Amino acid sequence: MKRQRSTRQRRMVFETVQESRSHPTADEIYLRLRADHPRISRGTVYRNLNVLAEQGEVRPVAMPDADRFDWRTERHYHLRCKRCGLVVDAPLTYQAEMDNALTDETGFAIDGHVTVFEGLCPRCQVATETGADKA
Repeated sequence: MKRQRSTRQRRMVFETVQESRSHPTADEIYLRLRADHPRISRGTVYRNLNVLAEQGEVRPVAMPDADRFDWRTERHYHLRCKRCGLVVDAPLTYQAEMDNALTDETGFAIDGHVTVFEGLCPRCQVATETGADKA
């Protein structure tokens, strides 16, 4: 893979992903950058996110609502709130032995797995319990 030169826009996109712990979508990154840099285009943000992902600088995280981007590039799991869409890192160690066991069992050359735990985040649990979501 050819290493592309770093550009000012790519650094801005990368820094925006790094500053966020919420696993932002490409559109969220675009809107954050546009607030301070009104001339930046959506295409520039999307293109640079793809380059950063190809270079292993950020990690795309496929979610039902939209792909998100993670500053943590090592393998790890995620939690997703089914109500508000919040995505956070799960405090679990990646289980590489599952990859090895499946390779042995199936003959597939497993090189990794993706796990997303789904449920309600604490804030949405409270809102559901108190009826605050029925306004």
